[in-house]
Amino acid sequence: MRKERLLRNTALLSATTLLMSLIGMAFQAWLAGRIGAAGIGLYQLVCSVTALGATFAISGIRFASTRLVAEELGAARGEGVRAAMRRCLGYAALFGAAAGLILWFCAVPIGKGWIGDGRTVLSLRLSAFSMPCISLCASISGYFTACGRLVRPTLIHLAEQLIGIALVAWFLHLAPNGNVEACCAAVVSGRMLADLASLLMLSLACRDDLLRHFPIRAAGRGQTERLLKIALPLASSAYARSGLSTAQHLLVPRGLRASGQSADQALAGYGVVHGMALPLLLFPSCILASAAELIVPELTREQVQQQGLRIRRAIRKFLGLSLLFSCAVAAVLFVSAQPLGLLIFHSREAGRYIRLLAPLVPVMYTDMSVDGCLKGLGQQVWSMGINIVDSLSGLGLVWLLLPRWGLEGYLFVIFATETLNFLLSALRLVKVCRSLPKAEAQRSPAQPAQTA
Repeated sequence: MRKERLLRNTALLSATTLLMSLIGMAFQAWLAGRIGAAGIGLYQLVCSVTALGATFAISGIRFASTRLVAEELGAARGEGVRAAMRRCLGYAALFGAAAGLILWFCAVPIGKGWIGDGRTVLSLRLSAFSMPCISLCASISGYFTACGRLVRPTLIHLAEQLIGIALVAWFLHLAPNGNVEACCAAVVSGRMLADLASLLMLSLACRDDLLRHFPIRAAGRGQTERLLKIALPLASSAYARSGLSTAQHLLVPRGLRASGQSADQALAGYGVVHGMALPLLLFPSCILASAAELIVPELTREQVQQQGLRIRRAIRKFLGLSLLFSCAVAAVLFVSAQPLGLLIFHSREAGRYIRLLAPLVPVMYTDMSVDGCLKGLGQQVWSMGINIVDSLSGLGLVWLLLPRWGLEGYLFVIFATETLNFLLSALRLVKVCRSLPKAEAQRSPAQPAQTA
């Protein structure tokens, strides 16, 4: 029954995510034509900072919510789920509000000092309103993932995307052509209002689901301590990793300018790689991303019940399918790079970078699957530690190579850091799997195969 549910949820989430990615890719192509490569570059710089803010807002709550609820269900303590969600939502509200206030009051020094472009200040302040929405939505999404009931949250995320696209298109219609600052703010405004709509819909869905499936209230003793033990180490690692990643992204245009390019040329080059080539390369990964998210609560339950053989079999099968899928995607992207670049972005440069980066797809996709397995086995701190090493390496390489080699040097940085991350993650997963029980544990009546 659980295997059927996992397959059904994976198919549902993959199909919906694929549809959303198709819509997002089409919108990204339209956006690139509407605001230009320089506008896309400026927007990507804003996103690199807001991603850091979102990391602080979330502070590990999505995974913590998934794991905490999955632990309650795996131990047949369904009455503790509502208490767990109260703690998760309180945690999310606290960090989300703090992130929003910091981003609002620090928008000027961040925009003019960190980014080095005052045109980003307005967009950063608008993004501050998204922070509480992002954190609370992450907590609720983690709950639905742990319970395996994904229809309503999936449809809500699809509605959020469509609402966001409609709002962005409307705001861009009102923004003056050629005004990069106004166009960037228009995009951020649409995204922010869509985040708010998503929070309202998810909150109603979560309340209804809790009342329907978990009507009994319990004190949930020890849950606060467990929540903090899961979320805070993960949050600390995420802060470091996201901060380093943001610094790396902000250094890229500076490094490109140091190599002899003008400010707009640097923004355009950065926009082609991060706003066109990489989104297309990562587009098919939505299928693996869905499976990697759903395998977390499944592995957690098996780990609580000490089912070592089942865990190893599931991981071997999952990684084998991930590698096969990623190799097929890499081959298609490599062969079709130029036609795709021209068809989607009307850019030969985009096609060139798609072909250059296509051989990295198996590494990127399989690493995504390995990361999901590590989180499912409670290795989230190790996973984030590896990501910090990755980001530190990337930051150093960007600082050293870009002033001399320009975008070619940045491509080398992407290859080097992605490969390093994959190798370290894979080695950790092998070690963890070897430490699992060699034989299946007997299920007790208190630990049924199917809960909730």
